[in-house]
Amino acid sequence: MSETVQKGPDEKYCSECGAIIKAKAEICPKCGVRQSSPFANFAAVAPNGKSKLAAALFAFFLGAFGFHKFYLGRVGMGIIYLLLCWTFIPAVLGVIEGILFLVMSDEDFIRKYGTI
Repeated sequence: MSETVQKGPDEKYCSECGAIIKAKAEICPKCGVRQSSPFANFAAVAPNGKSKLAAALFAFFLGAFGFHKFYLGRVGMGIIYLLLCWTFIPAVLGVIEGILFLVMSDEDFIRKYGTI
């Protein structure tokens, strides 16, 4: 039986390997990669290579066609956005989702979209 390890309040995910490390750690003890500054939140990259900034830009500029959904691996939702693009509803949702990506914490982005 496998146990899922929960991240504690004083922990974060490694920006490279996704391992749970101390929040104040500058270097990941597992992979040895230096962690980015907390002020570089917009440039967060999940272990699978998906960038929070790229997702937000796709949502802002091409959200009406669902490009951000395809980029994040949500192909079914991307097709729905593409089919409904003539209603402008996906365009409004794309702007809202773009804002949500920018204010989302790195940990939430990695947890939601960082699976390999």
